[in-house]
Amino acid sequence: MKNPRAVDRLCHATGLLLVLSGLVHLGVFAVDGGPWKGPVSWRKPVTFGLSFGLTLIAVTWVTSYLRVGPRLRSALLLVFAADCVVEVGGITLQAWRRVPSHLNMETPFDTAVSMTLAVGGGVLVALLTVFAVASFRHRPTGPAGMPLAVRSGFAILLVALASGAAMIARGVVLTRTGHQEAAYHSTAPLKPLHGVSLHAVLVLPALAWLLSRSPWSERTRRRIVATAVGCYAAAVAGAGVGAVLTCR
Repeated sequence: MKNPRAVDRLCHATGLLLVLSGLVHLGVFAVDGGPWKGPVSWRKPVTFGLSFGLTLIAVTWVTSYLRVGPRLRSALLLVFAADCVVEVGGITLQAWRRVPSHLNMETPFDTAVSMTLAVGGGVLVALLTVFAVASFRHRPTGPAGMPLAVRSGFAILLVALASGAAMIARGVVLTRTGHQEAAYHSTAPLKPLHGVSLHAVLVLPALAWLLSRSPWSERTRRRIVATAVGCYAAAVAGAGVGAVLTCR
């Protein structure tokens, strides 16, 4: 699929389907009940469906401001969309099987699912890092404040990727050393940091876009975006400090 607009439409539609999946499983949770927290709960297909869906939609939109070749961008987005579907699909499958999705090495099938999710996470890191680097190599386009919003959004997103990789690495080490139960609970301290930093790539550019519809001057809009970036960075730093203190 070489048409950039067709790729964008496909990615947006896929993102909406993932969001819908998360909402459907929220309904399943309301009917079926059970714990919200823990390695086996309906929380995971809900939160991962919503998060991956919104992130796919956001990245598709935000990368339109990057100075990246249309063919390369389309290829990266298609891989990203497929990876998002695999991640949410694997997590949802395991939720219906009533077994943990991540760090689960109990059976060969569970191990295959867990490793697929881990590899998929690595692919996500690689793809989003490419987009982040592109945002800093060439100034993004867009209205006043958008270049700063896009660059800051991707920079903070890298924090989310790093914290996610740290959670997986820590859990795998505990699993391999025979501490399965500890592995399931080891990710808790980093979850707030991961969650807060994940959606900056949507929130900050969306703010810049909304401000472009206002009557304020470009200077004022840039100041507002810069203030929002500072506030978001402070929230991420606070979540990081909390994670460090909790891990002790």
